[in-house]
Amino acid sequence: MSSKQVQVAIAILYRQGQFLMQLRDNIPGILYPGLWGLFGGHIEPGETPIEALRRELLEEISYALPSASLFGHYPEPHVLRHVFAVPLTVEVSQLVLGEGWDMGLLTPEQIRQGESYSAKAGQVRPLGPAHQRILLDFLEKRSSLV
Repeated sequence: MSSKQVQVAIAILYRQGQFLMQLRDNIPGILYPGLWGLFGGHIEPGETPIEALRRELLEEISYALPSASLFGHYPEPHVLRHVFAVPLTVEVSQLVLGEGWDMGLLTPEQIRQGESYSAKAGQVRPLGPAHQRILLDFLEKRSSLV
């Protein structure tokens, strides 16, 4: 791992065959502005990936992590993503969006298409490429286990 590589912990939040995603704020200077992405964020010094994920989910959607299983690691030159599969055990209406433009449950078909409509944005918005790839891997691995 290079010293400039950022580490993040992100969650594949799943409920009844769908995936909760965040429509990222549409502001310049952030990664994937205005695109759908997975919830999570930077791992702070001294935090483990699961501790970071627990903190990020509370900050972003007021969701107390019930359980999580490591799905995999996705290294890139500047970022290492620690990806966890996390059951969403509450209705979306019970969550409080504290970060981002919108959130919604996306179907596997929307994941494969790479886009989904956002009522708050009033338009169809694309998925972040890295997050779409992670979800496609998850869908492929999950179907091979059935």
